[in-house]
Amino acid sequence: MVLENEKPSLMVLFLTFLASISGFMFGYDTGYISSALVSIGDSFGKTLSYGNEQFITAATSLGALITAIISGLIVDYFGRKPVLMVSNILFVIGSVIQCASHNVWTMIIGRLIMGFGVGTGSLIAPLYISELAPSTFRGRLVVLNVLGITGGQLIAYAIGAGLDSVHNGWRIVVGISIIPPVIQFASFLFLPDTPRFLVMKGKFDRAAKVINRIYNGATPELVEEKIRELQIANSEIPGRSVLQRYKYSLIKIHTVPSNFRALFLACALQAIQQFTGFNSLMYFSATIFKAIGFNNSTAVSIIVAGTNFVVTLLAFFVIDRVGRRRMLLLSLPLMMIFLILCAVAFHFIDIHFENHSAYVNGSVSKWGIVVVIAMILYTASYAIGIGNVPWQQSELFPQSVRGLGTSFSTATNWAGSLVISATFLTMLENITPTGTFALFAVLSALSFVLVYFCYPELSNLSLEEVEMVLTGGFNIKASEKLAKKRKRQRINNKMKDQDKPSTQINAA
Repeated sequence: MVLENEKPSLMVLFLTFLASISGFMFGYDTGYISSALVSIGDSFGKTLSYGNEQFITAATSLGALITAIISGLIVDYFGRKPVLMVSNILFVIGSVIQCASHNVWTMIIGRLIMGFGVGTGSLIAPLYISELAPSTFRGRLVVLNVLGITGGQLIAYAIGAGLDSVHNGWRIVVGISIIPPVIQFASFLFLPDTPRFLVMKGKFDRAAKVINRIYNGATPELVEEKIRELQIANSEIPGRSVLQRYKYSLIKIHTVPSNFRALFLACALQAIQQFTGFNSLMYFSATIFKAIGFNNSTAVSIIVAGTNFVVTLLAFFVIDRVGRRRMLLLSLPLMMIFLILCAVAFHFIDIHFENHSAYVNGSVSKWGIVVVIAMILYTASYAIGIGNVPWQQSELFPQSVRGLGTSFSTATNWAGSLVISATFLTMLENITPTGTFALFAVLSALSFVLVYFCYPELSNLSLEEVEMVLTGGFNIKASEKLAKKRKRQRINNKMKDQDKPSTQINAA
């Protein structure tokens, strides 16, 4: 369809930017907790134990897991926009409770409520963006949400480092997190829902107005064709009530082979993103660097967060050109190599564990520097592939199971985050840092094998073509041929558009 080859309009870019604030909140939460765990000190009357740190960190992942599971149901009933706005309210409430907390359990409750908002936003923002974006730009626009995540982490680390020596500075860091959701909430009061949802609810006139605003040069005929496509997709979901449609989707996502393959891939990539260890670095990087002898460990963490942001920015420009599959096959082996280097370096660092804290005797050793360099390179390898491709999850599912599929895959991400945040420090203590990072390296190697044999190339394909690719198998070779064909067509169309003005001039 011609509309799908159009460049995104200013309206689409603006809506994408606002939706990506959810990603920023996700990232800011990940970033500030790393510095807060180090700077809280005795603010709660005692120094935090490893158990306290894990409970505080895991609370947000638990809240996010709960809402990610149910958001797939409510998002098709209430809409993408209203549910996203509710997530803003939950985020603000959770932040306020944390700012006012004076004991561990109040902090945990605040983090749990914030998690409700983060989990909802992390599911809906990429879904909202993917339903607005033309297919040839869908990857890049969804990566903007990931850029929001990495930018939020970087800013949180920078603010945390700046307030490291300020009494109760961590409360200021948490308080700043109230600003983005307030901005997003106020903005979405005046902005539309996606055409797919509006057609689902029979609001065709409103859907046509949105399509006219988000596609450049859309003629009435093309708008009508787009609405018909969306109607056909929605007609595949029988049932009068939301619960009936949910039940139907639940059956179809498990019994239709192409849907189940999509579910397997989406959940597998989200699990890989977590169990290859990156979020352990984001949640506890300051704790790790403090353990190997850095005095201002939060400042060192800024380098890691900055690397993540810069390389994700690079991914934004290349993901639709290079392709999702190639980026994953580059990302995972490099991650494995640098995780092995981390494991080897930790073997030569004499870390002592005492009273649920870790330290080294003396200053940072040369092996400590190796750990930092390896983690920076590991972060770069993560960001170029597995850090952003899993969030393209919405493109895997047809309309009939999209809300449910993205719900399950996002829940997988937060389940993994919960496991990592609740066990990482315990793993460091019980199986040593060397054993922990070696385990992550093994999981990266296994993940490479899974991607190589199961993940097709989806760049430049329409949502309908993705479903076709997954029919009858994973169809790796067929998907690569189709993706190349669509890429050539896009280039040819672009060249034809560039030739039109010159042709007119010559004719004159």
